[in-house]
Amino acid sequence: MMDTLIHWDELLFLWLNGLHSAQGDVIMWYVSKMWLWTPVYAWMLYSLFSQKPRVHAFIALICIAFLLFLTDFLAVKLVKETVMRLRPTHNTQLDGLVHMVRDELGNYYRGGRYGFFSNHASNFSGVATFFFLIMRPMKRSQIAFLALWVMLIGYSRIYLGVHYPFDVLAGFIYGSIAGLSMHWVFLKFTKKTVAL
Repeated sequence: MMDTLIHWDELLFLWLNGLHSAQGDVIMWYVSKMWLWTPVYAWMLYSLFSQKPRVHAFIALICIAFLLFLTDFLAVKLVKETVMRLRPTHNTQLDGLVHMVRDELGNYYRGGRYGFFSNHASNFSGVATFFFLIMRPMKRSQIAFLALWVMLIGYSRIYLGVHYPFDVLAGFIYGSIAGLSMHWVFLKFTKKTVAL
Protein backbone atom coordinates (compact mmCIF):
# COMPACT_ATOMS: atom_id res chain seq x y z
CA MET A 1 0.00 0.00 0.00
CA MET A 2 2.73 2.48 1.01
CA ASP A 3 4.81 1.57 -2.04
CA THR A 4 1.79 2.29 -4.26
CA LEU A 5 1.24 5.69 -2.63
CA ILE A 6 4.91 6.58 -3.02
CA HIS A 7 4.80 5.49 -6.67
CA TRP A 8 1.75 7.67 -7.41
CA ASP A 9 3.31 10.53 -5.47
CA GLU A 10 6.43 10.31 -7.64
CA LEU A 11 4.38 10.16 -10.85
CA LEU A 12 2.33 13.21 -9.85
CA PHE A 13 5.54 15.00 -8.89
CA LEU A 14 7.15 14.32 -12.27
CA TRP A 15 4.07 15.63 -14.07
CA LEU A 16 3.79 18.82 -11.99
CA ASN A 17 7.55 19.40 -11.95
CA GLY A 18 7.60 18.91 -15.71
CA LEU A 19 5.29 21.90 -16.29
CA HIS A 20 8.15 24.37 -16.52
CA SER A 21 9.39 27.24 -18.66
CA ALA A 22 12.20 29.78 -18.54
CA GLN A 23 9.81 32.43 -17.19
CA GLY A 24 8.33 29.96 -14.72
CA ASP A 25 11.79 29.17 -13.36
CA VAL A 26 12.33 32.81 -12.44
CA ILE A 27 8.84 33.31 -11.01
CA MET A 28 8.81 30.14 -8.90
CA TRP A 29 12.33 30.76 -7.62
CA TYR A 30 11.21 34.05 -6.12
CA VAL A 31 7.78 32.78 -5.03
CA SER A 32 9.63 30.42 -2.68
CA LYS A 33 11.59 33.27 -1.09
CA MET A 34 10.21 34.31 2.31
CA TRP A 35 11.26 37.95 1.91
CA LEU A 36 9.20 38.39 -1.28
CA TRP A 37 6.05 38.26 0.82
CA THR A 38 6.99 41.19 3.07
CA PRO A 39 3.96 43.20 1.82
CA VAL A 40 1.68 40.34 2.92
CA TYR A 41 3.27 40.27 6.37
CA ALA A 42 2.86 44.06 6.55
CA TRP A 43 -0.83 43.75 5.63
CA MET A 44 -1.30 41.14 8.35
CA LEU A 45 0.42 43.35 10.94
CA TYR A 46 -1.61 46.36 9.91
CA SER A 47 -4.84 44.34 10.08
CA LEU A 48 -3.95 42.99 13.52
CA PHE A 49 -3.11 46.33 15.09
CA SER A 50 -5.91 48.26 13.39
CA GLN A 51 -8.71 45.76 14.10
CA LYS A 52 -7.71 44.19 17.42
CA PRO A 53 -6.94 45.68 20.85
CA ARG A 54 -3.19 46.26 21.11
CA VAL A 55 -2.69 43.64 23.81
CA HIS A 56 -4.52 41.06 21.65
CA ALA A 57 -2.35 41.97 18.67
CA PHE A 58 0.79 41.39 20.73
CA ILE A 59 -0.57 38.06 21.97
CA ALA A 60 -1.22 37.11 18.33
CA LEU A 61 2.40 37.93 17.43
CA ILE A 62 3.67 35.73 20.26
CA CYS A 63 1.36 32.95 19.07
CA ILE A 64 2.68 33.32 15.51
CA ALA A 65 6.29 33.14 16.75
CA PHE A 66 5.53 29.92 18.63
CA LEU A 67 3.55 28.64 15.65
CA LEU A 68 6.60 29.08 13.39
CA PHE A 69 8.70 27.24 15.96
CA LEU A 70 6.23 24.35 15.74
CA THR A 71 6.02 24.33 11.95
CA ASP A 72 9.69 24.93 11.20
CA PHE A 73 12.21 23.85 13.83
CA LEU A 74 10.20 20.98 15.33
CA ALA A 75 9.18 19.77 11.88
CA VAL A 76 12.83 19.40 10.90
CA LYS A 77 14.03 17.86 14.16
CA LEU A 78 11.10 15.55 14.84
CA VAL A 79 9.90 14.66 11.35
CA LYS A 80 12.44 15.22 8.56
CA GLU A 81 15.34 13.72 10.47
CA THR A 82 13.19 10.79 11.60
CA VAL A 83 11.33 9.90 8.39
CA MET A 84 14.41 10.66 6.24
CA ARG A 85 12.58 10.69 2.91
CA LEU A 86 14.98 11.93 0.26
CA ARG A 87 14.00 15.00 -1.70
CA PRO A 88 13.40 14.38 -5.43
CA THR A 89 16.63 16.28 -6.14
CA HIS A 90 18.55 13.77 -3.98
CA ASN A 91 16.75 10.65 -5.20
CA THR A 92 19.16 8.83 -7.52
CA GLN A 93 16.26 6.86 -9.02
CA LEU A 94 14.99 10.13 -10.47
CA ASP A 95 18.34 11.31 -11.86
CA GLY A 96 17.80 13.16 -15.12
CA LEU A 97 14.03 13.35 -14.63
CA VAL A 98 13.76 16.21 -12.11
CA HIS A 99 13.66 19.75 -13.43
CA MET A 100 15.88 21.89 -11.22
CA VAL A 101 16.35 25.66 -11.14
CA ARG A 102 19.67 27.46 -10.79
CA ASP A 103 20.24 29.74 -7.80
CA GLU A 104 21.84 33.19 -7.80
CA LEU A 105 25.33 31.61 -8.02
CA GLY A 106 24.38 29.49 -11.02
CA ASN A 107 24.23 26.22 -9.06
CA TYR A 108 21.27 23.88 -9.23
CA TYR A 109 19.07 24.33 -6.18
CA ARG A 110 18.67 20.96 -4.47
CA GLY A 111 17.62 21.82 -0.93
CA GLY A 112 18.62 19.78 2.11
CA ARG A 113 18.84 16.01 1.94
CA TYR A 114 15.41 15.19 3.38
CA GLY A 115 12.06 16.63 2.35
CA PHE A 116 9.18 15.15 4.33
CA PHE A 117 7.38 17.31 5.07
CA SER A 118 7.59 20.74 3.48
CA ASN A 119 8.44 23.49 5.97
CA HIS A 120 7.33 26.14 3.49
CA ALA A 121 3.90 24.49 3.26
CA SER A 122 3.56 24.08 7.02
CA ASN A 123 4.82 27.60 7.84
CA PHE A 124 2.58 29.44 5.42
CA SER A 125 -0.53 27.30 5.92
CA GLY A 126 -0.09 27.61 9.69
CA VAL A 127 0.15 31.39 9.60
CA ALA A 128 -2.71 31.69 7.09
CA THR A 129 -4.98 29.42 9.18
CA PHE A 130 -4.20 31.28 12.39
CA PHE A 131 -4.64 34.70 10.77
CA PHE A 132 -7.95 33.67 9.17
CA LEU A 133 -9.32 32.35 12.47
CA ILE A 134 -8.44 35.41 14.55
CA MET A 135 -9.53 37.93 11.92
CA ARG A 136 -12.95 36.46 11.10
CA PRO A 137 -15.13 37.59 9.49
CA MET A 138 -12.98 38.30 6.43
CA LYS A 139 -13.92 39.37 2.92
CA ARG A 140 -14.17 36.57 0.39
CA SER A 141 -11.42 38.20 -1.65
CA GLN A 142 -9.09 38.11 1.37
CA ILE A 143 -9.89 34.46 2.08
CA ALA A 144 -9.29 33.60 -1.58
CA PHE A 145 -6.00 35.50 -1.50
CA LEU A 146 -4.79 33.60 1.57
CA ALA A 147 -5.73 30.26 -0.01
CA LEU A 148 -4.04 31.10 -3.32
CA TRP A 149 -0.98 32.42 -1.48
CA VAL A 150 -0.50 29.16 0.39
CA MET A 151 -1.22 26.99 -2.68
CA LEU A 152 1.21 28.95 -4.86
CA ILE A 153 4.01 28.58 -2.33
CA GLY A 154 3.27 24.86 -2.02
CA TYR A 155 3.35 24.40 -5.80
CA SER A 156 6.60 26.36 -6.06
CA ARG A 157 8.31 23.71 -3.92
CA ILE A 158 7.23 20.99 -6.34
CA TYR A 159 8.16 23.13 -9.33
CA LEU A 160 11.66 23.66 -7.93
CA GLY A 161 12.02 19.90 -7.55
CA VAL A 162 12.60 19.85 -3.79
CA HIS A 163 9.31 18.33 -2.62
CA TYR A 164 6.86 15.66 -3.66
CA PRO A 165 3.15 16.57 -3.66
CA PHE A 166 2.58 14.45 -0.54
CA ASP A 167 5.36 16.40 1.26
CA VAL A 168 3.45 19.60 0.52
CA LEU A 169 0.04 18.14 1.42
CA ALA A 170 1.39 16.82 4.74
CA GLY A 171 2.89 20.26 5.39
CA PHE A 172 -0.47 21.91 4.72
CA ILE A 173 -2.23 19.53 7.12
CA TYR A 174 0.36 19.89 9.88
CA GLY A 175 0.48 23.66 9.48
CA SER A 176 -3.31 23.94 9.61
CA ILE A 177 -3.45 21.84 12.78
CA ALA A 178 -0.72 24.00 14.32
CA GLY A 179 -2.65 27.13 13.31
CA LEU A 180 -5.84 25.76 14.90
CA SER A 181 -3.94 24.88 18.07
CA MET A 182 -2.40 28.34 18.40
CA HIS A 183 -5.81 29.89 17.77
CA TRP A 184 -7.06 27.95 20.81
CA VAL A 185 -4.12 29.31 22.83
CA PHE A 186 -4.86 32.83 21.54
CA LEU A 187 -8.49 32.58 22.69
CA LYS A 188 -7.46 31.35 26.13
CA PHE A 189 -5.07 34.27 26.67
CA THR A 190 -7.31 36.94 25.17
CA LYS A 191 -10.20 35.85 27.40
CA LYS A 192 -7.90 36.27 30.40
CA THR A 193 -6.94 39.79 29.31
CA VAL A 194 -10.61 40.71 28.92
CA ALA A 195 -11.30 39.36 32.41
CA LEU A 196 -8.48 41.49 33.82
